[in-house]
Amino acid sequence: GRPVRDPDAWVDMQRDRVRFDGRPLRARESLYLLLYKPAGYLTTYRDPEGRPTVYDLIRDVPQFVSPVGRLDRETSGLLLLTNDTQFANRVTSPEAHVPKTYLVKASRLLTDDELQRLRDGLTLKDGPTRPAIVERVRDSGKYTHFEITLTEGRNRQVRRMVEALDAVVLKLVRVRIGTLRIGALDR
Repeated sequence: GRPVRDPDAWVDMQRDRVRFDGRPLRARESLYLLLYKPAGYLTTYRDPEGRPTVYDLIRDVPQFVSPVGRLDRETSGLLLLTNDTQFANRVTSPEAHVPKTYLVKASRLLTDDELQRLRDGLTLKDGPTRPAIVERVRDSGKYTHFEITLTEGRNRQVRRMVEALDAVVLKLVRVRIGTLRIGALDR
């Protein structure tokens, strides 16, 4: 029954009644979305150049959600979106080392030694990478397809690691974040 102007005041949602502009405040329900992001979409709310964004894919979602991490425009695959900022911070925190797994198509055949370099970690312009889990999926013609699991999330890291081997990523799909798998999401 009394106004509180101290932004650091603690609120007990079981005991206190909180009103803002005369309306009762309620705890917001957490929302978690798993989205298959196609290549060609930006992981941002609005693009000044008018390119499509992941928000074009979720127009029917009734409340605002934010991406948990990012995928570059040409990368497809699993993207989490939520309004639970504590959850998002736990997943993206560098200290949490949440594993993220990608399927990669390289522009040429990679040797076992080159895949081992990815496993051991290599040095990029922004420093050494953490060791990765790397499995050769198959070689087809002149391309190597492999799966890589990282426990850090630097900007365009998989692409830069493959470029350090003098190859290029032709296709990149994130298939897992932690224990969440892409599964049967529409592609």
